[in-house]
Amino acid sequence: MTDRAAVKAALQAQTVETPSWAYGNSGTRFKVFAQPGVPRTPYEKLDDAAQVHARTGVAPTVALHIPWDRVDDYAALAKYAGERGLRLGTINSNVFQDDDYKLGSVCHPDRAVRRKALDHLLECVDIMDATGSRDLKLWFSDGTNYPGQDDIRARQDRLAEALGTVYERLGEAQRMLLEYKLFEPAFYTTDVPDWGTAYAHCLKLGPKAQVVVDTGHHAPGTNIEFIVALLLREGKLGGFDFNSRFYADDDLMAGAADPFQLFRIMYEVVRGGGLTPEVAFMLDQCHNIEQKIPAVIRSVMNVQEATAKALLVDAGALSAAQRAGDVLAANAVLMDAYNTDVRPLLAELREETGLDPDPVAAYHRSGWQQRITEERVGGQQAGWGA
Repeated sequence: MTDRAAVKAALQAQTVETPSWAYGNSGTRFKVFAQPGVPRTPYEKLDDAAQVHARTGVAPTVALHIPWDRVDDYAALAKYAGERGLRLGTINSNVFQDDDYKLGSVCHPDRAVRRKALDHLLECVDIMDATGSRDLKLWFSDGTNYPGQDDIRARQDRLAEALGTVYERLGEAQRMLLEYKLFEPAFYTTDVPDWGTAYAHCLKLGPKAQVVVDTGHHAPGTNIEFIVALLLREGKLGGFDFNSRFYADDDLMAGAADPFQLFRIMYEVVRGGGLTPEVAFMLDQCHNIEQKIPAVIRSVMNVQEATAKALLVDAGALSAAQRAGDVLAANAVLMDAYNTDVRPLLAELREETGLDPDPVAAYHRSGWQQRITEERVGGQQAGWGA
């Protein structure tokens, strides 16, 4: 049987990092939908992130995206975050929104373009130094659209060279998290298309290079929990980008499309000893039509609920059924945990820590949404154009 107090302690220790871009305007490839009250500056994004942490108690860090969150003084931004009970978290690079990157960034056939991309990655490490951030997250849109467009092997050589240079620049307590993506925007080859490619590069680089698993970056039917289990076994799982997908990289709220999958992933995390600070639990979502802050709160809650159910799996009963080869009994142990309503447990935990048991309702009662709608008028809203 599972110790209820131990489950609560594990849930209280878990943190979920929210992304600055989730608070800005976003949309599809065809249209970005503006909302009233959307932040105009990185400082206002932190104000909104503080609301998420105030309601959930487990979202103390905010990931930045450069250049979307570029400021003149990153130490001042970190101080501002601290005054709101937050810390600046993962620094995300951007080598995909520039005309020069049409044929790639660090894998581009032109050395000058590769140098430009590398300089940006090194700038991101400088920002990490200023903010006290531990993790640099790298995602590359690099790839090709047509057979023969470029040399597939040479592009891997260019990628390895750039990663090696950035790796050498990292500080002793800093890490590189390499993300992969099946496709988009490259349609014939993607230079980091899967966990195996990311793992191979990270393995060669060394212990400060880890793989990050974005739950929306896989082909339909991919067993993501297998990938998680293997990377944990090899000590190479650096973190998650949580979101949901129905068809492709939909960036929907975590657990929205397939909550059972999120539970299965979190079970492997628990089983593999991954509920530690060494595995970063991050959201990577774009809220196109729903209100931003409540959607982020709900996403954090979804991760908590999946984690709670994973912690409730009766490990002893499951192991006994597996040893006996009792397929149905083993499956039933997992399903019993998944079908448990953990919302009362989490509500109780929140009350014990001085929080409202219903974070979304508490946010709506706070009046923050009305306040930012009235006050954030004029200026340029944060977001990206389509």
